[in-house]
Amino acid sequence: MSALVDDVVTALWVALGGGVGAAARYALDRAVSARWRGRFPLGTFLVNVSGSLALGLFTGLLVDGSLPLSLLGVGALGGYTTFSTASYDTVRLARERHFGTALVYGLGTMFVTVAAAALGLWLAGLWPAGGWSTVG
Repeated sequence: MSALVDDVVTALWVALGGGVGAAARYALDRAVSARWRGRFPLGTFLVNVSGSLALGLFTGLLVDGSLPLSLLGVGALGGYTTFSTASYDTVRLARERHFGTALVYGLGTMFVTVAAAALGLWLAGLWPAGGWSTVG
């Protein structure tokens, strides 16, 4: 029974984190869209790159399966990043015959977000051992 309660509590924390992350994504995307007039979906691109960097950092710093990683990684950053919107924007750009922008955006999102996540993991490795451990 205790494991079930723990799972429900974790699910509620993940849901809370997802809501906070989605609100942060919306706020950043709106702020960028208010200033950016180009075809390139800069707001979504920045959201996915910054979310990938943060996820790499948290994954490197926090213990797998810990509540902070579930709340921040799965919940908040899962709600914050939006690769489905990136996919939709890539297809939309191609359908509007902006093939170059679609290609740069689609491939750029794939490569830059993976590089950002790797950078986050690398930065986490610079942290002193045991600095953010939540176990023991």
